[in-house]
Amino acid sequence: MKTAALGFQHLLAMYAGAILVPLIVGAELGLTTEQLTYLVAIDILMCGVATLLQVMNSRFIGIGLPVVLGCTFTAVAPMIAIGGEYGISAIYGAIIVSGLFVVIVSGFFGKLVRFFPPVVTGSVVTIIGITLIPVAINNLGGGEGAADFGSFTNITLGFGTLIFIILMYRFTTGFVKSISILIALGVGTIVAGLMGRVDFSAVAEASYFHMIHPFYFGTPTFEWSAIITMILVAMVSLVESTGVYFALGDITERKLTEKDLSKGYRAEGLAIFLGGIFNAFQYTAFSQNVGLIQMTGVKKRRVIVVTGIMLVVLGFIPKIAAVTTIIPTAVLGGAMLAMFGMVVAQGIKMLSAVITESPENSMIIACSIGMGLGVTVVPELFAQLPNAVQILTSNGIVAGSVTAIVLNIVFHMTPKRQKEKNVTDTAASLTKEA
Repeated sequence: MKTAALGFQHLLAMYAGAILVPLIVGAELGLTTEQLTYLVAIDILMCGVATLLQVMNSRFIGIGLPVVLGCTFTAVAPMIAIGGEYGISAIYGAIIVSGLFVVIVSGFFGKLVRFFPPVVTGSVVTIIGITLIPVAINNLGGGEGAADFGSFTNITLGFGTLIFIILMYRFTTGFVKSISILIALGVGTIVAGLMGRVDFSAVAEASYFHMIHPFYFGTPTFEWSAIITMILVAMVSLVESTGVYFALGDITERKLTEKDLSKGYRAEGLAIFLGGIFNAFQYTAFSQNVGLIQMTGVKKRRVIVVTGIMLVVLGFIPKIAAVTTIIPTAVLGGAMLAMFGMVVAQGIKMLSAVITESPENSMIIACSIGMGLGVTVVPELFAQLPNAVQILTSNGIVAGSVTAIVLNIVFHMTPKRQKEKNVTDTAASLTKEA
C-alpha cells in the first residue's frame, strides 16, 4: 500500500507536464474533442510504457534508475509549426524517424555530446521557450480566432489561474508546490464551471475503456525539414536526460558507465519510436520527479514501476482523459504562460553559467537566439532560397539551433581555437600554481 501511495505521488508530480503537451498541441492543430481525448489518453499510456522501458535494466535497454519519462516541452513549438505547415501526419513521421535515429546513435551519443555544450543547448531551449510565449498569450485570451477573444471573462480566468500558481509557489513547499500547476488547472476549471464556461459533454460521451490504435491520425508522412527539427529536439532532450541520469546516479550512489548511458538512450529512442507509431510524442526524463525522490528519500525502482503501471492503466480509460479536455482555453493559457516562461528561465539558467566564460559564447548566444526569433517572426525571409536550403531556414528553431551548433564549432572546436584554448588553460594553470 505504501509503495502504491508513493507511486501515485510520482504520477501526480508529472501529470500536469504530461497532459499539457497533448492539450496544447491538439488545440493548436484544431483536433475534435474525440481526437483530443484519444491524444491525451495515448500520451498518458505511452508515458507509462516509456517509464517502464527506462526503469528496467536489461542487457540492451533501460538505465535501471528510478526515472520517470514524460513528453518533452521542447517539442511543443516544433510540433505546432510542423503540423501547421505539413499536417499532423508529418509530425508523427518525424517522431518515428527521430526515435530510430536515437536508437542508432545511442551507442556513441557520448561522443556527440561535445557538439551540444550548455551554450548550444541553452540557446536552443531559450529559443523554444520564447517561440511558445505567443501560443500561451493567445490561449489566455480565449484562443486565436475565438469570438470572445480578450473578453473580461477570459482575461479574468487566464490571469486568475496565473496568479493562483504564483501564490502557490510563494506560500507552499515540497510536494504541494511541485503540483501547483495541476492544482491551479483544477481550481481554474471549477471557477469557470461556476461561471457556466465548462462543457461536460466530452466526459459524458467518452467511454470507460478503449483499445489503442497504431497510426490513429493516419499514415505518417516524411518531410526533411520536419525530420531534422525533431532530431534536433531529440538530441537536446538526450542532453537533458543525461543530466537527470547523473543526478539519480548520485542520489542512488551508483556510478554510471558508458554502457549504462547507451542503454538509457536506447530506451528513450525506442519510447520515441513507439510514441510515433501510436501517435504520442517524444519523451525525456522528468526532472520534477528527481526533486520528489530527493524530498522523500525513497530511491527504490519498484515505486517508479508502480507509477508506470498506473499510467498505462489510466491510458486505457478515455473517461479520465476526457476530464482534462474540458479545461477552458483561458485557464490553460494562464498555466501555459507560467510553464513556457519556466522553459525560457531554464534556458537562461543554462546560459548564465557560460555567457561570461568568453566573448565568443556571447556571440553564439546573440546570433543563434536572434536568428531563431527572427525567422519565427519573419518566416518568409528565406522563401526565395532553394528548397534544399530552406530545410534549415524555414523553421526558427532549426535555424537558431543550426546557427548555435555551427558557431560553437567555429569558435571552440576548430584546430586553431583548440590550440589557443590549450595554451590559455596551461597559462592559467601555471599562474594558479605560482
